[in-house]
Amino acid sequence: MPHRWGMAVDLDRCTGCGACVTACHAENNIPTVGDSQAARGRAMHWIRVERYWEGEYPDVTLKFRPVMCQQCDAYNRCVGTRYCSNNCPYKVRRFNFLDWNSEFREARAQVRRLLFNPDVTVRMRGVMEKCTFCVQRIHAAAIDAKAANRELKDGEIQPACVQSCSAKALVFGDLNDPDSEVSKLSRSDRGHKLLDGLGTLPKVTYLNRPQA
Repeated sequence: MPHRWGMAVDLDRCTGCGACVTACHAENNIPTVGDSQAARGRAMHWIRVERYWEGEYPDVTLKFRPVMCQQCDAYNRCVGTRYCSNNCPYKVRRFNFLDWNSEFREARAQVRRLLFNPDVTVRMRGVMEKCTFCVQRIHAAAIDAKAANRELKDGEIQPACVQSCSAKALVFGDLNDPDSEVSKLSRSDRGHKLLDGLGTLPKVTYLNRPQA
């Protein structure tokens, strides 16, 4: 592959603000299903921020870990079933059970349409959804670079979560480029993969917090 897109997440920088979750919803036209549907396991987030408590009371520290699709090299093809949702070890695939946009098709359709990102389709029910590293942004940057007869630059492509992270905890780029920032971070001594022992070959590297 000419490019192998990956991400690095610096756990020492993440503040758990949730800006990445909000940006992902807005960028990818992800419906907000409400707490009642979320309680039934029908949450639609493509990225979540997990919280962990470290230490013993009263010396307790709150830590955060953003979890999105790990873009596993070992499992990168859809076969049209919901097997992946039930068996994804990271629980990052979401099945669209209901048509969340049906109520806006009549009188308020025009207003509702203005809220959507025109570069991303509005999915109806019966679709398996997950993070794609904002593939529409990847394609747009590739088209611009080809039109200008040049190569893609490191850092030129920023998924919505990366762009919105004020702490700069997320880094995106080409893992095939040994000089890219994400490639260097993926080789860091602080780096580890989530559930790496499963052999899924994830493209997301998490950077541990430096030891005090």
